Amino acid sequence: MEVERVQALAQYGNLHELPEKFIRPAHERPENTRAIEGVTVPVISLLLPHDNLVDEISKACSEWGFFLITDHSISAALIQGVQGVGKEFFELPQGEKERYANDPSTGKFEGYGTKMTKNAEAKVEWIDYYFHVISPASKVNYEIWPNTPPSYREVTEKYNVELLEVTEKLVQLISEGLGLEGKVLRSSLGGEEIEMEMKINMYPPCPQPELALGVEPHTDMSALTILVPNEVPGLQVWKDGNWVAVNYLPNALFVHVGDQIEVLSNGKYKSVLHRSLVNKESTRMSWAVFCAPPHEAIIGPLPQLVDDGNPAKYSTKTFAEFRHRKFNGIPQ
Repeated sequence: MEVERVQALAQYGNLHELPEKFIRPAHERPENTRAIEGVTVPVISLLLPHDNLVDEISKACSEWGFFLITDHSISAALIQGVQGVGKEFFELPQGEKERYANDPSTGKFEGYGTKMTKNAEAKVEWIDYYFHVISPASKVNYEIWPNTPPSYREVTEKYNVELLEVTEKLVQLISEGLGLEGKVLRSSLGGEEIEMEMKINMYPPCPQPELALGVEPHTDMSALTILVPNEVPGLQVWKDGNWVAVNYLPNALFVHVGDQIEVLSNGKYKSVLHRSLVNKESTRMSWAVFCAPPHEAIIGPLPQLVDDGNPAKYSTKTFAEFRHRKFNGIPQ
């Protein structure tokens, strides 16, 4: 089945009005659900003294489920390199990109895709994307990775190595914030078998951005998501009954707490509800890396965080079962 790509529609569709399938219900439209003014998300430097860092990250995880980190040791040049090769891929001729097309209906999630949202109104999000596993090596399928630009693999692999170090440090700090030893959370998520999954999100200019969404409100099923955007704003997070716009901060890493950490922490840390808006004039892009347990990992509230006064709030199941339920809208 041929899939209509949003980027192609935006470039060649001569659109002045948005096709009906992209128009959100009134209660979801950005024009009716504006972000609150004067609230900023937490920004945390990894150069803070260790105890302060644990406290700041714990506070952000429990109050927001989201924060930005600076001074994280990944160079601006490498971040720009990752963004550059991703941008080059989306500038390829359509036929070249289609060589990497995925097919989620058959379980083939890796590759080039367009989000066909499962929602009651059958509305489609204004996004194309490229998704593939970048580690561990045993799970990587290089046939899925773009051959063009030629430097894609080299740059992405280098980014993966450096991001793994940052992720390991973050997971340790989050574990300590829960009152646990630093290695507990990482071990519970699969240790060396933790999967890192790259998703490049491409949101082309949209003729009526006040009516559409790039990505509808959702939480990530990962443990953590670490994201870098381009300079075009659009990410919003839900806090205390309002949407809060996340401002662009060059070279910062945007960290989302995902569902698996909410479950493991027995609800102390929150999986952040977030959405993506689109822009009338400019292409928005983001590079998200999902840090997720292997499918066979058994995830439930950590025994150390459960007692008579704080019983388990979540059921224990494999990550594969969690994914299946989340994808199909089945209660967990």
